[in-house]
Amino acid sequence: MKKAFLLTVIILSFLSIDGFSQCAMCRATVESNLSEGRGTIGTGLNFGILYLLSAPYLLVGAIIFLWFKVGKKELKERQELDKRLSEIYKN
Repeated sequence: MKKAFLLTVIILSFLSIDGFSQCAMCRATVESNLSEGRGTIGTGLNFGILYLLSAPYLLVGAIIFLWFKVGKKELKERQELDKRLSEIYKN
């Protein structure tokens, strides 16, 4: 399971290398348009950049939330098992 997850992360990181350079170019285009007085195109691109920026943070937040939720459930089950075992061995 851990090997599959690690392999998936490595493959996805190599696939997204080309995408990292685009945001800087879009930002430069927006800044040049804003300096020339054409703000409507720049505003739309800025909102698009912010939208694309929020997606990875939401994804990571969802993964962390699920990880803690599953961990809390496993901890509760483990505590219940320890409680049962202590009651069995107490008698």
